[in-house]
Amino acid sequence: MSLQENADLSQLNSFGFSSKAQYLIDVYSDNELVEAVSFAEQHDLPLLVIGGGSNLILSDYLPGVVVRLQSTGYRKVSEDDASVLVEAEAGENWHQLVEQFIAEGWSGLENLALIPGTVGAAPVQNIGAYGVEIKDRFEALTAYDREEKVFVDLASSDCQFGYRNSVFKSKNPGRYIITRVRFRLSKCFVPTVGYGALTQQLADDEVTARSVFDAVVAVRQSKLPDPLELGNAGSFFENPVIPRAQYDVLKAHHPDVVAYPDRPGFMKVAAGWLIDQAGWKGYRAGAVGVYDKQALVLVNYGGGCADELMALASAIQHSVSERYGVELVPEPRRYPLSV
Repeated sequence: MSLQENADLSQLNSFGFSSKAQYLIDVYSDNELVEAVSFAEQHDLPLLVIGGGSNLILSDYLPGVVVRLQSTGYRKVSEDDASVLVEAEAGENWHQLVEQFIAEGWSGLENLALIPGTVGAAPVQNIGAYGVEIKDRFEALTAYDREEKVFVDLASSDCQFGYRNSVFKSKNPGRYIITRVRFRLSKCFVPTVGYGALTQQLADDEVTARSVFDAVVAVRQSKLPDPLELGNAGSFFENPVIPRAQYDVLKAHHPDVVAYPDRPGFMKVAAGWLIDQAGWKGYRAGAVGVYDKQALVLVNYGGGCADELMALASAIQHSVSERYGVELVPEPRRYPLSV
């Protein structure tokens, strides 16, 4: 376990905001994680666990302890004729892991290529893209329960997955620290390619797990900036899910609205379309702005801060609400939470 005081976090958040933590602890094992949690508790300090820093909006100073999980690797737990059960460490890079699974001949997560972050953070958000979510291939996970002070195994039903949501984000934020995740992957590839941009990208290719992976990467790169070149957290707002009756009214006033069926009686509206049509695409406010190729992405051009970004996000939310009667919810969370 390594501990730094007054640690620089500017390279540990994908917006690239200048931020410092009172303490930063890198942990490489279960025992070190328990030590880090104990250190925070003994000193009565708040604790924040981060992965790739891709879903965070950091203020200039974070009091307390920031823990970064550095454990990596994966192992095959079991297999049968049709599938394989794989366990991955929380610190493993998500995109690289998905690519490695494909190289092993294991499919099911290829639609989630190029999503930034680490394995441990993926279930928290129930990450998803192009018709696939983590929950579709999720088997179980291991986490440290800070209340009971034991490691526990949680099944899918325990995680209460929803759209960009889980028990780790909504009902019990901070209680569980995910250390390993298990996935049930297929040996026989069955594609999920119903989304327009993905279908177009694959038009001239044989549809394999690798070609879907490559197509997803190409589509995402055409729409999303590289955080190493332009600070961002990918999609900033969730696609709002609204009742069918509300959608029918919205459709009557805005016939071109982009939306997809969700659970029975509800429609999922494309937040990017709402923001774009409200005139925000390409808008810049000082050091932050709305990406000119994808209105769903907010960016830091350099030298920006959390306050500036949140002011822009609030203005967009108000504009979309006034124009369409639809409320937008940010995907990334701001820290410290009391700000």
